[in-house]
Amino acid sequence: MQYLSHSPEETEAIGARYADTLRPGDVVALDGELGAGKTAFARGVLRGLGHTGRVTSPTFAVANEYDAPRAPVVHCDLYRILDEDALYELGFEEYLDGRRILLVEWSENARSLLPERRKTVRLTYGGDGARVIEMVEPK
Repeated sequence: MQYLSHSPEETEAIGARYADTLRPGDVVALDGELGAGKTAFARGVLRGLGHTGRVTSPTFAVANEYDAPRAPVVHCDLYRILDEDALYELGFEEYLDGRRILLVEWSENARSLLPERRKTVRLTYGGDGARVIEMVEPK
């Protein structure tokens, strides 16, 4: 599926609708360039799962955990991760226990650690400041 967003609010709304497809154990790779809307999409997913509190980018914390009413969620930002050894040191593999939904920004920094059957959401720049949001289901 593919959507076109013209604002962060639209990106969040698309993320909120996407939340209906998620269950504990799902891993979602959020792929896209810097500023493409990955965090806005994740914020929408959390809203769609019933979280009403603040949602911030985990750029410096690496991971933020949320107890959303429909499922626990971990939102990771691996932008600052230089190699997968650093993820082992942080205990990243514990998030892959199947008990929560895992949203992973900059997932390419953890490709070999993520399950092969992960979902992918690609956010790219479109014309006139729009964002193209493409959902790819595992095969």
